[in-house]
Amino acid sequence: MRSSKGMRIAVVGLGFMGGVHLRAWRKMPGVEVAIVSRREHAGTGNLPGEPLDLSGIERYPDIDSALADPRVEAVDLCLPTPLHEEAAIRALRAGKHVLVEKPMAPTVAACERMIEEAKRAGRVLMVGHVLRFFPAYRALMDRDFGEPCLATFRRRCERPEWMKWETGGAVLDLLIHDFDMVLALFGWPCEIEASGSGDLIKARLGYDGFAVEVVGGWHPGKFPITMKYRVVGSRATMEYSFNDEPPPSRDPFAEEIAYFAECVRTGREPERCRPEASAEAVRLALAVIEARKRGAWKSA
Repeated sequence: MRSSKGMRIAVVGLGFMGGVHLRAWRKMPGVEVAIVSRREHAGTGNLPGEPLDLSGIERYPDIDSALADPRVEAVDLCLPTPLHEEAAIRALRAGKHVLVEKPMAPTVAACERMIEEAKRAGRVLMVGHVLRFFPAYRALMDRDFGEPCLATFRRRCERPEWMKWETGGAVLDLLIHDFDMVLALFGWPCEIEASGSGDLIKARLGYDGFAVEVVGGWHPGKFPITMKYRVVGSRATMEYSFNDEPPPSRDPFAEEIAYFAECVRTGREPERCRPEASAEAVRLALAVIEARKRGAWKSA
């Protein structure tokens, strides 16, 4: 039941990503945002000097309260990865549309259960793979580089405070951005090799006639977020470095959230960010983790 203020969305979880999403939702016209938090004063989104403005926002004490409210059309799940499946399925069964932060879930089986539940419920399920809304990465989808010859994707940042949760580590939580992009560009690899230790990894994905490297992870201490790529093709080499370029003119998270909201309003599938593709990104991340354990080439 849509209120006179527009679509009501409940943001579940107010850590770093919850704060990022909440700020984006609050700037969107035609949306009434609420939060799910057990505390009267929720967190700050972990952005120093930038506390969350929760003024005028209705607070639900738990997810059950939000799901029981007929005004809530959709939930935005910014929870630790192990909680994604249960929360998403409960929301879908309650008739809510679901945006869930990446990674979709800790296992492929969990992803598949979420997808099946969305189909049964006839509701939108979308995973927040923000690179698909990042102009520099979207540009790769035009394939102006021609036939691929070699590609490298790098991503690093400091180890997050919440790593005590069993999230799958940096491969599943951080580098899944790049695995999702690699699959969108090149499909499933023929071979997978991986090396590294702890939360730092180097993966080599073999294709017919070319290879892709994905390198990075979580660093100890203070370390700025770093992301870059180089794709060498038959017609051109495309390069990007987040740290050397001006920020996008539009916030990619705002673009992602606006796209999800439009899918909810129109009832269309999120073709730009299909849940089946998000499940495959989890499958590839887990295959890389397994390849590192084996320490040798394996057939993909």
